[in-house]
Amino acid sequence: MTSSPDRDRAIAPLPPALSSMWRLCKLGYRHEPRLMVAAFVLSQLAALPDALLALWLMLLGKGVLEHRPGMVQGAAIGLGVSTAGTWFLRTVSTRVQRRFRDKVTIALEAHVARLQASVATVAHQELPEYLDRLSMLRNQVFVLDHMYMSLFSTLGWILRLGVTMALLASIHPALLLLVVFAIPTVLTSTWRPEVERSAHERGAQTNRLARHLFTIATTAPPGKEVRITGIGERLIKDRRAAWERWYEPVAATRRGSALWYALAWAIFGLAYVGAIIFVSYALGRPASQVLLVLAAGARLSAYIGATVGEIGFLRGFWMDGSRRLAWLEDYAASVAASGDLPVPTVMRRGIRFDHVSFAYPGTSRVVLDDVSVTLPAGAVVAIVGENGAGKTTLVKLLAKMYEPSSGSILVDDTPLARVPAGEWRDRLAGAFQDFFRFEFRAGHTVGLGDVPRLDDKPAVLAAVDRAGARDVVARLTSGLDTQLGPTWPCGVELSFGQWQKLALARGFMRERPLLLVLDEPTAALDAETEHALFERYAAAAHGRDEEGRITILVSHRFSTVRMADLIVVLDGTRLVEVGTHDELMAKRGQYSELYGIQAAAYR
Repeated sequence: MTSSPDRDRAIAPLPPALSSMWRLCKLGYRHEPRLMVAAFVLSQLAALPDALLALWLMLLGKGVLEHRPGMVQGAAIGLGVSTAGTWFLRTVSTRVQRRFRDKVTIALEAHVARLQASVATVAHQELPEYLDRLSMLRNQVFVLDHMYMSLFSTLGWILRLGVTMALLASIHPALLLLVVFAIPTVLTSTWRPEVERSAHERGAQTNRLARHLFTIATTAPPGKEVRITGIGERLIKDRRAAWERWYEPVAATRRGSALWYALAWAIFGLAYVGAIIFVSYALGRPASQVLLVLAAGARLSAYIGATVGEIGFLRGFWMDGSRRLAWLEDYAASVAASGDLPVPTVMRRGIRFDHVSFAYPGTSRVVLDDVSVTLPAGAVVAIVGENGAGKTTLVKLLAKMYEPSSGSILVDDTPLARVPAGEWRDRLAGAFQDFFRFEFRAGHTVGLGDVPRLDDKPAVLAAVDRAGARDVVARLTSGLDTQLGPTWPCGVELSFGQWQKLALARGFMRERPLLLVLDEPTAALDAETEHALFERYAAAAHGRDEEGRITILVSHRFSTVRMADLIVVLDGTRLVEVGTHDELMAKRGQYSELYGIQAAAYR
């Protein structure tokens, strides 16, 4: 008895933000250690001269007041070096960071693609909970490299803030209270965008309506009907009304947030003036120190605001992306293909389903219920049943896209659950109704079915012949070298039936699979063509079954199904009949009834 790891595993919560960010930093360092260290060091060096400007101004004022030319010259040089150093270091830092971002973006995209492709099962590509996270991650991965820059920038602002506070404390510890009075400006700076964004979201529907009406009035597809019906003026009037319904509450929110923002800056402004008065009169400090307070205090609120804003941005977007990436890493590791038994080289007895039941992860609805059947080695097996009976699900279990919720599948006497997924799939071939249109050169579109022989033209042509797709290739301007897909230069579009024939040829690229799955791959072909194709292929399969290869055929066309050695009938998630065509017809059960209905339709 086995259980499905996908089913038993509820979708895990996102990992903690700080640990996820640390993992992303280690990933960046692993791929680009020198560039990452250089980008970090330069970002901090660029922050330091800017923070020291207040110190140079104090020394310059002190030198002037005390008539000390050497101090004046030194402070002036310090100011010049700090200013020039800031410009230079920012320029160099920007270039290095851009180089680092470009290279680490490629590494991150490849990392995410590798993680998703390496997961043995497909739950993460079919279940809404997983797809939501992966969709967000796909949107974030292209800009996730910005997290490094945001982190470096945050540390740079913290460095500036620390130096500024140290300079103020050197005059008098009470000046650190300026930090407290700067907090309202920071809070309103972070609160204001959130409030305004909420107002935008509340009016999103009316704003969307306004854009929709504008699109109707100004684009070509609805243009004929707009003019025939004469609704142009109405569209403009309704669009204006919808825009005003959206804008009025947004404008009111902006006015309110601007008032609080101005009040916060007024509080800091009063504290700033008070600090200058305190240093000048209460402490009686020299003008040079007053100048230090003027310069450092003026920058204090900006530094605090930038620090908190960058941290908020880091937490709100970049950390979220790093958490999703860390979750994908953990998920891929948790379902890593683990098999301790080799794939059989031949099949002597066949594949046996032993009381197999299955429900898709996250659902309680059973798709296959207590299925027990043996698919004999060397046989052509047809699986039939109405839509939703579990035919494709059974195929997915055979391909190890999922593990059974209960029961087991055995290849001869080897449990399929203990066979490495990648090695098992190397011995599989197949074509499916929901095939993908690989818009490559036609030869590669077919050759992908057996990547080691991707450029083996004789092998590709042999697969094309087996699929009955020679007529498709013959119509292509450059044969197998023709670019497919009209969006590419010199690319050509194919009909659905032509695409399906190439997909079928792709499934026939592997000449010696242990299991060949044909899951309604010829639905776009007429019944006569399909029948002739599979009759020819079934005859060829019977002619070389020394390895015990099993061919699985899923089709709704009973004229094709009848040629199978064994027919498996599914109904309502359960196995109801098994036998040859003649045996099932003699039973006068469900298969016989379905066959009769379809045969009557062709009379």
